Amino acid sequence: MSAPAPLLAVDGVAFSYGRHHVLDGVSMRVAPGEFVALAGSNGSGKSTLVRVALGLTEPQAGEVRLFGESPAHLKDRWRVGYVPQRPMVVDQLPATVEEVVSSGCVARRGWMRRPRREDAGRVERALEVVALTELRRTPIVELSGGQQQRAFIARALASEPELLVLDEPIAGVDADSQARFRDALVTRCHQDGVAVLLVSHELGAVADDIDRIILLRGGTVVFDGPPADLTAEGVSLGVHHHDLPMWLEHPR
Repeated sequence: MSAPAPLLAVDGVAFSYGRHHVLDGVSMRVAPGEFVALAGSNGSGKSTLVRVALGLTEPQAGEVRLFGESPAHLKDRWRVGYVPQRPMVVDQLPATVEEVVSSGCVARRGWMRRPRREDAGRVERALEVVALTELRRTPIVELSGGQQQRAFIARALASEPELLVLDEPIAGVDADSQARFRDALVTRCHQDGVAVLLVSHELGAVADDIDRIILLRGGTVVFDGPPADLTAEGVSLGVHHHDLPMWLEHPR
């Protein structure tokens, strides 16, 4: 039986800012239902790679296929849920948590159509997954940083995407939010079959749940495989003096 076609395929992608090479011949795959972590030190090209993969930045060489076609030609954008690094929250934004999460349904139904009954169900499920049901009426600006991140994850989940892409979603958030974040991802990936591409250099919260890790250094892929293969090299995804961030900065 042949393997399913990847939801995301990146082949030989290169990108530069002037003379600064950010990505150099990068290739990667994300299969249906797979939990993939993309890690690398600051400046390794992680966020640029994500933007290229989603069609937000045009590669200068190579090819990207998102659900089998160029990202620029993907019509059903709801199939991809994207949470960028540190989403901006306007201080005076009057929207509640529920209203922010509900906006995620727009990508699936279209701007010109009224909310449907099934939209309410999607919002309810998304709030439950990130454990924000009791705060649904709370203005988004009154939440902690970790709670806001969970709300934006719920917004991405509300369209019931097939691929969920998160760029450094737990940087600087509290331990409780990290634990709830981990539970939300595992629920969607392992129970609902959603593919997850998690961009982070801190993987301790999800170390036991990742199927594959891709490591970037200097704009190139230096490792692509299961966590066990990395552990065999003496690198842990936990937090101690041999953990992944230290290894990325000072590889043996």
